[in-house]
Amino acid sequence: MSLEQQQREIETPQHRHARHQGMEAGEVLDTVEKAFAGNPENMRYFYDLFRDVYCNGIKPHPGKEMIGTMCVQIPDEIIHAADGVPVRMCNGFYTDEEIGGEFMPAKSCSLVKASLGMLKSETNPYSDGIKVIVNPTTCDQKKKVAGMMREMGYNVYDMELPPVKESEEGREYWRRSVRKFTQEVGKLTGQKVSRKGLKQTIKKVGIAQQAYHRLNNLRKQTPAPILGKDIFMVTNAYFFDDLERWTAATEALCEEIEARVAAGHNAAGRRSPRIVFTGSPPVFPNLKLPLMIEQADGVIVADETCSSNRLLNDMVSVDEWFMYDMVDAVADRYLKSCTCPIFTMNDDRIRRLIELYRSFNADGIVYQAFAGCSVYEMEQRSVAKAMEKEGIPMLYIETDYSPSHSGQLLTRIEAFMESLKARGRLK
Repeated sequence: MSLEQQQREIETPQHRHARHQGMEAGEVLDTVEKAFAGNPENMRYFYDLFRDVYCNGIKPHPGKEMIGTMCVQIPDEIIHAADGVPVRMCNGFYTDEEIGGEFMPAKSCSLVKASLGMLKSETNPYSDGIKVIVNPTTCDQKKKVAGMMREMGYNVYDMELPPVKESEEGREYWRRSVRKFTQEVGKLTGQKVSRKGLKQTIKKVGIAQQAYHRLNNLRKQTPAPILGKDIFMVTNAYFFDDLERWTAATEALCEEIEARVAAGHNAAGRRSPRIVFTGSPPVFPNLKLPLMIEQADGVIVADETCSSNRLLNDMVSVDEWFMYDMVDAVADRYLKSCTCPIFTMNDDRIRRLIELYRSFNADGIVYQAFAGCSVYEMEQRSVAKAMEKEGIPMLYIETDYSPSHSGQLLTRIEAFMESLKARGRLK
């Protein structure tokens, strides 16, 4: 028996799982880096960050009070103001989805299964340093997993969202929820949220958003100066990276992309269809569909997902820099602009998709729905109807994290890209 075989014989299930995770993350990173020519030089920061954290097990925030969040609706500004570090616990590992599938219903959402599987296996790079997991009452599956996380021994804070965002009653309900969280998070970190601290962190997060807006606006250019797979890497890094380091790295990337625009650089093919991506969020390393789109000669120029555009799109608008005014302004930033399909009405999301299609000069929309993600599955009919009325081509794909059936998916995506190219020739 070889030394490697002997080592595997004495591996614990946890070590074996971590090794499989590292292999999965490494394979995706190799595809992101090596399957595409002409990557921006300043993407090296983000590639190395993911390799360090997900392949090499380097802890991103040693000695810091980390607050796990299960949704983009949890206010980062409040956590930063309490001297905590928000880290998104939503998971994209197929390895973890398999574990979650052992104790969750087979038809559960892939993202929820993978997130619970990660917490069960305790192999996430930052799960062992989490002070508390803030879980929102968004979709029904996330509501129910709160109890399962508590059974695993995690401290869980339920953050309540209203089912309706248009009414003043719903908005006031959410403001009260954020006010309460502002008080409680200080007890968790040992640092009370102060007026000065919140003002500073609103400005820091705002600077990060400005950097993202600068990068996102460059995607409107023709030809496309950067591929969508790199944008997903940048925004996924925001989930767990140091806020100021992330901002500096994004600004450096913006400068490089601006130089590309000035030089007329094309990151895609000469006739690559321009795609708006929407639906269930691509979370690293589950970038299966975005990578397939761009390997099929498409280019993702915009997205409407909670793992990218929606995460950083709208900024806090403060009228008066008093404590309660700032807290309410933070609450409004997370609710009023939210286009998640959990709400009873979602006309804003359809308007947003049409706006992105037009302003980014797109050729079509790809709508991803994870099998078991009922809100996106239910909503796609109304979105498809609205897109048809506007004459916007849309491809709907229901999938999970599994690498199986990739050939069938790629065939559908390639056919859609060819139809968009033919449509473009007829214009």
